[in-house]
Amino acid sequence: MLTLSGFSASNYYNKVKLALLEKGVAFDEEIAWIGETDKACSPLGKVPYLKTDAGALSESTVILEYLEDAYPQVPLLPADPFAAAKVRELVRYLELHLELVARNLYPEAFFGGKVSDAAKEKTGQQLTKNVAAFNQLTKYAPFIAGDRFTLADCAAAVHLPLVSTATKIIYGRDVLADTPARDYLKRLGERPSVQKVNADRKLNTELMLSRSKA
Repeated sequence: MLTLSGFSASNYYNKVKLALLEKGVAFDEEIAWIGETDKACSPLGKVPYLKTDAGALSESTVILEYLEDAYPQVPLLPADPFAAAKVRELVRYLELHLELVARNLYPEAFFGGKVSDAAKEKTGQQLTKNVAAFNQLTKYAPFIAGDRFTLADCAAAVHLPLVSTATKIIYGRDVLADTPARDYLKRLGERPSVQKVNADRKLNTELMLSRSKA
């Protein structure tokens, strides 16, 4: 049995959870808040990490690749090497060039902090550039990489809403507004796996906020 450790308020945790649900792989969940992780499983204390019979794995992208190799019955990567690489390319753009950049806005957008005007301007310029580049790679036909649900959709389902919400709060406009992302995310939201991930995220976020006030 696999055990996914972390917490459902984490988009990186949810990316792996969504892949497990889509693949139909049985797994348990174990809450591990930041600062309370098992350093033997995740030496940097990051979440998620996955406990397997062979040992533990950290880093969400590594875990996703492991699941593809270990549970190939429901593939989330195309069999064609180039098509699979294009899916990985989309995942990388979502992680590094969209969500990681937008994360500069999170202290003010989500946590009551403050981001300098200079940082907002720089982040906004970078996101405008990166969203345009990302749009050159997407298909939305109907999924982000083509006609099949893939690992790119696991990433998009958890990363795009954060980018959208953070930019709306900070700039008064959604940097994804001129893309098909809104309709695409609405379609994804009709999938039972995505509905479960979103429901669990909401409950876990409430729990996390109540812990921070305690």
